[in-house]
Amino acid sequence: MKRFISDIQDNFKYLIYSAKSELKAEVANSYLNWIWWVLQPLCFMLIYTFMFSVVFNAREDYFPIFIFIGITMWDFFNKNITQSVKMIKRNKPIVTKVYVPKFILTISKMFVNGFKMAINFGIIVAMMIVFKVPVSINLLYLIPLMVTLWVITFGCMCIVMHFGVFIEDLSNVITIVFKMLFYMTGVFYDIHKRIGKSYPELANFMGNYNPMAYLVSSVRKCLIYTGEPDLKFLVMWFAIGIILSVIGVKIIYKYENGYAKVV
Repeated sequence: MKRFISDIQDNFKYLIYSAKSELKAEVANSYLNWIWWVLQPLCFMLIYTFMFSVVFNAREDYFPIFIFIGITMWDFFNKNITQSVKMIKRNKPIVTKVYVPKFILTISKMFVNGFKMAINFGIIVAMMIVFKVPVSINLLYLIPLMVTLWVITFGCMCIVMHFGVFIEDLSNVITIVFKMLFYMTGVFYDIHKRIGKSYPELANFMGNYNPMAYLVSSVRKCLIYTGEPDLKFLVMWFAIGIILSVIGVKIIYKYENGYAKVV
């Protein structure tokens, strides 16, 4: 733990510089520049809102915000994990020439995608004002929910990044698994309302034992329905996230010197 904290402190300036550089590079040749970070999720939200409210007759309250929360959180988790698979190979010049603790690369990527997620949550707040969504003190649960999301994502990224160095087909496996997980997360629908009517036990399992389904549903409860998350599962997923993070960091410390030979 001391080494982990020390490495983050020693490389913090690099983290900030790397994240800023990547963000600038993404929009360097774009006419709309950073505006795309706002337009893209908004356009997807409008498309999905039309499809599921009109075509599939979804009737959740504040449905555009409901959809936007799901898209925002899923994109953060999905992009971080899928991009971490080949992270070592994409950063070959750094890996082979300069020593940087390799988990620093995952944190840098999380900063990039976290910045975009923060923009999206700013849009969500604006939408809540426009739709006059009632708020309560339960809004504060957003903090531990976001911390849990970051911890779980970091742990998964470290583990996937390590095995991505040695398993060439891992990216294909991750793509297939995440496609299935996407539809099981309830990004566009309420798991308990849609599945719970006919299969309540299955709905409870999908909603509580899929970390993204639990987190997305809980954030919706806190932000737009003045509810509160199930604290038992919040503690459980935070603990699992910590365990995954510890395992991931230990694996990286143990094998990172061999990454350069493989890439």
